[in-house]
Amino acid sequence: MNAFRNVKLGINIDHIATLRQARLGDFPKPWMAARAAELGGADGITVHLREDRRHIQDFDLRQIKRVINVPMNLEMALSADIIKIALWLQPEKVCIVPEKRRELTTEGGLNVIGAQKALRRAIPQFQEKGIEVSLFIDPVRRQIEAAHRLGVEAVELHTGTYANAKGERRKRELRRITHSAQLAHKLGLKVHAGHGLDYQNVRAIAFIPAVQELNIGHSIIGHSVFVGLKSAVREMKRRVTDSRKSPRGSSPKSSR
Repeated sequence: MNAFRNVKLGINIDHIATLRQARLGDFPKPWMAARAAELGGADGITVHLREDRRHIQDFDLRQIKRVINVPMNLEMALSADIIKIALWLQPEKVCIVPEKRRELTTEGGLNVIGAQKALRRAIPQFQEKGIEVSLFIDPVRRQIEAAHRLGVEAVELHTGTYANAKGERRKRELRRITHSAQLAHKLGLKVHAGHGLDYQNVRAIAFIPAVQELNIGHSIIGHSVFVGLKSAVREMKRRVTDSRKSPRGSSPKSSR
């Protein structure tokens, strides 16, 4: 494994739709954000079609897929309605996530062991259409092993606990993510990571050799308010790429 290859960066544009839905209008348009993110260097566009449709709407999926030239990663719950839409849309990737109606954002990883029956029904439906399947999971050995047994192509490790921790707790969580990424890679799974990553904490996660892709949204969209989305994506891309060029303890150059 080449420890210093570039890490792919997927941009989650859900919160562009959140802003639009605040007025229930038609602006800002998520498809325009997807194009700007791609121009800024995004390797993929991630959207989460939630059951409650709090941000991304069904028509957004069609518009975004029509205009982008990079893979679409559709985050989705194991809901019959959402599965049907995903099979019709045929994004390049789906990431199956847990979903609670009252949560502000995804609070943790999918319980793969508890959802095995439903996953065994859903996963082959996607794979038969050539759609790559990943499972959004906590960095826990038994969840990784369960994902491997289900035959998915990838896992996305939940980095929210790491992002919210400080000091020694953050170091412990980073070690846990590193060991989990190594295990997943050893089992032949692609390793993605995401949730809560920002311009300050992303470097250590991107430095992990087994991590191949990061999916980041809120911090980039927030920064784009001040610098524009294309520039915000370009800056994050630079930080992610620089993490593989310098020791973990050094600071990548900032464009701010």
